[in-house]
Amino acid sequence: MIDRLEQWDQELFLFLNGAHNSLFDFLMPRISDKYVWIPLYALLLYWLIKKDQRKWLYTLVSIGLLILISDQIASGFLKPTVERLRPCYEPLLEGKVHLLKGCGGQYGFASSHASNSFAIAIFCWLMLRDHVKLIWLLLPWAALVAYSRVYLGVHYPGDVITGMLIGVFAGYLIYFLFKRFTGEKNS
Repeated sequence: MIDRLEQWDQELFLFLNGAHNSLFDFLMPRISDKYVWIPLYALLLYWLIKKDQRKWLYTLVSIGLLILISDQIASGFLKPTVERLRPCYEPLLEGKVHLLKGCGGQYGFASSHASNSFAIAIFCWLMLRDHVKLIWLLLPWAALVAYSRVYLGVHYPGDVITGMLIGVFAGYLIYFLFKRFTGEKNS
């Protein structure tokens, strides 16, 4: 069963990674670059603190825990435990991977880019949905970041789906804990 899932994952990877074009070849490395998103992160942090300035310390601690949990489950625990090669290191896919920039570490399960972007998206959406009209756009943003990892040839679809699930879990968990420790009612 696992072998069949891996085969489907490789086939879907080859389809998605193989559907490249010059526009996406230009955009996807930038979408995947975490430093490009610093202005967005700063804006989100501003909105989170502005929402209730008295709870700024809880907000900062929550953001730290959010990234710690999502990143460490994906990179600190799963990658060294599962040891699944990234597609760009997989000998069976040699010459078939459209690789636009460096391959990264040897192992790719699960995607920390997907985990972190979904953790941020879910947490911020839950916190700000009643205050920022277009905050829901963080969800397609996170999906685009996750897709960029497959397009760039550094993750299988299963890696980013698992990363997404980790991020969603972390986002909901930290939101729940924030509400619990600040005494706010969940909305």
